[in-house]
Amino acid sequence: MAAKRSPLSGKSPRESRGPGHKALLGVQLVGASALAGAVVAGIALPAVGGVGLSAKAAANDFNNLPGSLVVPTLSQASTIYDADGGVIATVYSRDRTVVPLGQIAPEMQNALVDIEDHRFYQHGAIDLQGTLRALLKDSSSGGVSQGGSTLTQQYVKNVFIEEAGDSAAGVAAATRQTAGRKIQELKYAIELEQKLSKAQILNNYLNITYFGGGAYGVEAASELYFSKHASQLTLPEAALLAGLVQSPSAYDPVQNPAAAVTRRNEVLDAMATYGSISTAQAVQAKAQPLGLKVTPPRTGCIAAKAGDEFFCNYVEHVLLDDPAFGATSDARQALFDQGGLQIHTTLNPQDQAAEEQAMQSHIYSSDKAVSVSSMVQPGSGQILAMAQSRPFGTGTNQTEINYNVDALHGGGEGFQTGSVFKAVTAATALSQGVPLSYPINSPASADYPAMTDCNGVVHPAVPGDQNDTTVPYGNIDMVKAMADSVNTYFVPLEAQAGLCNVVHMAQSLGLGSQGMMNASGTGLEPLAQAQSLTLGVNDLTPLQIANAYAAFAANGTYCSPTAITQVVDSSGKSLTVPSGNCHQVLTPAVAQQVNTLLHSVVSDQGTGASVAIPYSDAGKTGTTNSEAQAWFSGYTTQISDATVVTNPNYPLNSLNGVDIGGHSYDPAYGFETAGPIWHDAMISAMTGLPNTPLGFAPGK
Repeated sequence: MAAKRSPLSGKSPRESRGPGHKALLGVQLVGASALAGAVVAGIALPAVGGVGLSAKAAANDFNNLPGSLVVPTLSQASTIYDADGGVIATVYSRDRTVVPLGQIAPEMQNALVDIEDHRFYQHGAIDLQGTLRALLKDSSSGGVSQGGSTLTQQYVKNVFIEEAGDSAAGVAAATRQTAGRKIQELKYAIELEQKLSKAQILNNYLNITYFGGGAYGVEAASELYFSKHASQLTLPEAALLAGLVQSPSAYDPVQNPAAAVTRRNEVLDAMATYGSISTAQAVQAKAQPLGLKVTPPRTGCIAAKAGDEFFCNYVEHVLLDDPAFGATSDARQALFDQGGLQIHTTLNPQDQAAEEQAMQSHIYSSDKAVSVSSMVQPGSGQILAMAQSRPFGTGTNQTEINYNVDALHGGGEGFQTGSVFKAVTAATALSQGVPLSYPINSPASADYPAMTDCNGVVHPAVPGDQNDTTVPYGNIDMVKAMADSVNTYFVPLEAQAGLCNVVHMAQSLGLGSQGMMNASGTGLEPLAQAQSLTLGVNDLTPLQIANAYAAFAANGTYCSPTAITQVVDSSGKSLTVPSGNCHQVLTPAVAQQVNTLLHSVVSDQGTGASVAIPYSDAGKTGTTNSEAQAWFSGYTTQISDATVVTNPNYPLNSLNGVDIGGHSYDPAYGFETAGPIWHDAMISAMTGLPNTPLGFAPGK
């Protein structure tokens, strides 16, 4: 069905904008303007006669109104996409997607015009026939009626409603039935008819008006009631939507289907009366059922694609915290909720599915323990996956806390990392020229040697350094010490490298409370500078650990974690997004030596041998005191993944003997709890990727 044709030219409204039509329209508009004072007077007299005001005064009020209607940018839903273009979530304060007229079915255009303003293409801003009918009715009733408003006037009213937003008082003022409001509508309608074509006015109307059910604009309404685009609407569907405009609640097809059918059929009869369809088409369409296929509106990360909610929440925090998206928090929130943003992210669906499946295979959502994992791409900092065994939500066995990240990004404080941190100490020592072959006598237990922190405070020697075994190791080198995770080797190595130097290395690798400002404003809260630093006593997040380890895989290049690749606003403009700020923090030679150390962990003699994968890999187990946290962090050249298992509600409670996915472990070491989850996730995520060798130290 073609769009309703304008009798001015015999062409469709979009084709009838030639010079002759413009001249004719100009005559109509001049006539309308000349009559405006009289029309205004007619509207105003019933309201003002009682106080002795004249038609001339009403006309003066008309002429003194501001000259231009400020048309607001329509609030639109923002959409968050994964790396493959799949929708993660839609976010809005008003469910609306603006579409051009060419993407709205002609049946919808004609239905709306026929039921609301069938002379739309014949009159100017004011339909004198309709207005005079309304005036006659008003004069007999002594009030101001709704009748007589053109589509253009209705559009003006909708602009006022849009500007009012969620203000009940503002909406009431915009819809009040008074002479003053009618005068405003007339004034601005005349202006719009001079500036815009009929097609533009109709398009604007169809995108701004409310169709009920939280749907603003015809595209959102079509998606809500029929789960299809506005371009795909059939005749009876279009008639139903057009009928809703008059009273979305009274004709709600979900709550009041009988009233909706009656109203739809009224629209079809109008379309037949005015020639948009034949009588036979109207009869056939009226015989059709409503045919609803309702898709309830879902907004925000709570309604994101299952499994993606935590990543979605992280993206939201990044956007709302970055001044690049607005000078104030309110401005950023408004942009996110109403700006029609297309937010493209780094989330890889294959990797996310790999993390989710691995967790489901090894731990239950009802377990007291929770598994938390982040995947990062070495060399870019792009976050590939972010998952938790306890789903996102507020119900039983759910949580809204994203344990992958820090509190400023919707998470918590992190967890102690155990021996996962030893890689940082090794990187510090290697950067100072300490060789992999460096020997240290490593007994079963020893004192923590004296160390000086970054504040110049000397920490005296104290007892307490010990291994998990009572058997002394004797003189061993760094490779053996990392493979067996020997505490009594890495504590004196930390002293050799310098406690403060280890702190600085950790900070260069992004380990600290990211985003938090310390007293000096450096952007990183300093780590607790205890002599046991190398044993992982600081609370860090899986995202931080995965990202730090990614620097080893990328030959020493550290990139800040990034979740957003592109943001496009409703006008098609690309906004500046956070950069990974990739830079060298280790020489390639040192990074290769760290790779050699961590590869020894997953080799036959290492603590992580049981979870090694058939790729060039490296990794590290980590278990804290009393096995309260169990970690495994590892990587290939393409993916760095960090996984922790812990009880987030009671992070000091031991995992020993605790049910984890139907099994219990005593002791609950990292290679037995977090390791298998890491292993399965990496195997699945690496499927289809080449086995690119990591860089290793020469001769190793």
